[in-house]
Amino acid sequence: MLPGIGIVWPLRQGRGMTDPESRPSPEALLRAASREGRGRLKIFLGAAPGVGKTFEMLREGAERLRGGTDVVVAVVETHGRAETEALVAPFEVVARSQRAYRGHVLEEMDLNAVLARRPELALVDEFAHSNVDGSRHPKRWQDVMELLDAGIDVYTTLNIQHVESLNDVVASFTRVRVRETVPDSVFDGAEIEVVDLPPDELIDRLKAGKVYVPAEASRALGHFFSKPNLSALREMALRRAALSIDRALLDHLDAGALPGTFAGGERVLVAVSELPGSDILVRSAKRLADALRAPWQAIHVETPRAQQFCEDEKRRIADTLRLAANLGATIATVPAGSVTEGLTTHIRGMRATQLVVGKSERSWWFEWRHGSVVSAMLRLGNGLAVHVVPAAADGSRPPTVRSAPHAWGGRTAYGAIVALIGLTVGLGKLAEPWIGLGGVDLFFLLPVIVASARYGLRPGLVCGLGAGLAYNFFFLPPLHTFTIADPQSVLTLFVLIGIAAFTANLTGQLKARATIGARGAQENAAIAAFGQALAKASDWETTSRIICEEVCRLLDLSVVLLNQRSAGLAIVASCPDKPGELDPINRAAADWAWSRGEVAGSGTGTLSAADWQFHPLKTALGVLAVIGMARPDGRDPVRADQAVLLETLLGQAALAHERLRLEDEVREVTVLKERDRLRAALLSSIGHDLRTPLTSVASAVEAAGIELPHAPTLAIARMEVARLRRYLDNLVDMVRIDAGALELHPEPIDLIDAVAGAVHDLKELFRGRHINLKVPVNLPFVTADPTLLHHILINLLANAAQHGGEGGSITIEGRRTPDAVELSILDGGPGLPVGEESRIFETFTQGRGGDRHGGSGLGLAIVKGFADAMGVRASAANQQEGGAAFTLHFPRGLLEGASPASHA
Repeated sequence: MLPGIGIVWPLRQGRGMTDPESRPSPEALLRAASREGRGRLKIFLGAAPGVGKTFEMLREGAERLRGGTDVVVAVVETHGRAETEALVAPFEVVARSQRAYRGHVLEEMDLNAVLARRPELALVDEFAHSNVDGSRHPKRWQDVMELLDAGIDVYTTLNIQHVESLNDVVASFTRVRVRETVPDSVFDGAEIEVVDLPPDELIDRLKAGKVYVPAEASRALGHFFSKPNLSALREMALRRAALSIDRALLDHLDAGALPGTFAGGERVLVAVSELPGSDILVRSAKRLADALRAPWQAIHVETPRAQQFCEDEKRRIADTLRLAANLGATIATVPAGSVTEGLTTHIRGMRATQLVVGKSERSWWFEWRHGSVVSAMLRLGNGLAVHVVPAAADGSRPPTVRSAPHAWGGRTAYGAIVALIGLTVGLGKLAEPWIGLGGVDLFFLLPVIVASARYGLRPGLVCGLGAGLAYNFFFLPPLHTFTIADPQSVLTLFVLIGIAAFTANLTGQLKARATIGARGAQENAAIAAFGQALAKASDWETTSRIICEEVCRLLDLSVVLLNQRSAGLAIVASCPDKPGELDPINRAAADWAWSRGEVAGSGTGTLSAADWQFHPLKTALGVLAVIGMARPDGRDPVRADQAVLLETLLGQAALAHERLRLEDEVREVTVLKERDRLRAALLSSIGHDLRTPLTSVASAVEAAGIELPHAPTLAIARMEVARLRRYLDNLVDMVRIDAGALELHPEPIDLIDAVAGAVHDLKELFRGRHINLKVPVNLPFVTADPTLLHHILINLLANAAQHGGEGGSITIEGRRTPDAVELSILDGGPGLPVGEESRIFETFTQGRGGDRHGGSGLGLAIVKGFADAMGVRASAANQQEGGAAFTLHFPRGLLEGASPASHA
């Protein structure tokens, strides 16, 4: 039992919580959808260096490679160990980039090269590594996230001490503060494999020099690698893996609407109330969650009694929930008819295994009226453990329960009750001669029902007691005394009071439920009206104004809406009036909400000195706007009972902004499509209309060559006619690509023959140049369309001649890799602009000197289009010694022996 926890009752199995909602969880479905199209991450998690994480990663990668998966080593640290280098040997290794740092040249993973190579699986060692200054991302885990976003699967390695949330815990007993950490969010959706090794075996490996060099190993044995430290780290690694598995299991259960607790991991729920000492509950739940290494949530069940709370009680609830959020909990406010009902529903949805509740000094009257939460949870069961904490530990007395207020005030309410009883007595006296004394007692139920329905439970019970006494005084002999002579009349009196109490209690409950239903209906109506108003808005200005006005009206707040304008954020709408310019601290809070997508400002943990609280309007497209809220009295803008309504309104506002953004993009796409259609028509017209005169010019040149075979100008004319013919062919081919009219006729092709045919057709262009042919004769045949491949080679060779320098040599190099055949064309020119390696394949993009050499910007775009159509990958890069390198990658499936039809 944890310190501060009073009583622990493990509940028996029961049927109370085995029926969760039958519909799948929208949040779980959204999380699953967000992972579609992304690569899959597998983390080989170890307790310490030397347990064999890299070995296991390479072993599984080798199995995937043998199974036909395209696997590359993006970065693996062998540390000079021969056995690790032998494991790396079968893989294609992406060359690392070199960066100068403080007089040294350091090697880092070449992220651009891996993205350009685009394997199915990349092996990335040391997940928490910090990159050299000047890299695209400061941390390697951020590089991995970019690979995953590109659809590339990643295997990586990580030690448990590098996890951000465990960093201080590890430092507390190892006395070593690890500076390279990864956030806990990287485990979301990742597959975790624990690479485990008993501490004694790891210490033996360390002594044998298999982890560090001997000098470092002896020092590590006395500090980090002691047996108690390794045992603790081992336990932490196993717990963290179990937590990730539990979260993945819950996502699967929620997405499939499967019933059951499935407590593979613990989940803690703490229920907070308006009573003093709720902060003790939160801290106890935090200690319990830390001890169990479990996620936890704080919940406030909002019942009809919440309308009776004073400002101090409302403030206490908000402060308690804020404390829970600061300690790492997720918070929720759930409206329900009773605390038991709200907790039961939430426990089903959360599948909680641990519940922390408070035990206050409530009166027996309160327990009878509202029910004991602990008793109700005991009856529900299904593997839930209930921890009861004495919440009011500071000796403060819980506030008394007040009756529901009425517009007339308390005294007027009880005066009305006296009048109702007096009216009933008069009616009874009038009716007694006709119906007798036995029927008069029923009259006294009427004021009880009216009082309970109008004023609540307590006035109803008072009315029931008063009605019983009035019946006794005015109708039961001896009259005008409270003495009852007939024993049967005593029974009648108590039955009347009992029926009155039961009726008052039932009426009070019905009124409470009606109050909750009315409030829910009002909120739903307000949200529906808000959504309809946003649906009618068709421009940014109107949408922003509606959002500010509705949020201001529904929550009684001052509201501003900010959006990106020119250099920064600017107020585009406000309510009730223009607030003027924001001061620096409020603007900083707004910028934080925009850039981080997090709530900032007043009442939050970021820039709390600001006057406004800023919420981002965030969707899958990112942060689209920022809305600020403030109260005139300077209090926290959002009360606890308004949190759910606010989140719904912000969600509607964000979706409205997303709709406008998508509408703008659709209009832009429509314009671009029309522009592309006109461009295609123009290219087609130019290509076909110039072909006839070009044919005539070519015939005339050939005829002149027969008559004057040695004229020097005829060679130039032939070369220019050939170049013009290539341009026209490129125009027609680009039209075919844009129209999707390519017809493939794949067949086995010898790359040597294909290269020789392209060089022969460009012999006039290559006159005076040296062609260095390095295509091995033992390369396997590739499956491709011979016509399209010929066009690709023609364009690549012509590009090399145009941009490779005057009279420079051109190298054509072929090679075999473990999973592909590559054909590269290398020139000796100035190379490609840095960072433009992938953009060079876009239509009308010209390389350096393109205008001087008459480049049209179509050749490389046609290369890319034809290659994609055949399943060949085209890439561009700069050579280390200078010049550009264009490479065609023929994957394993296009090599000799594969079915051509499968790649058409």
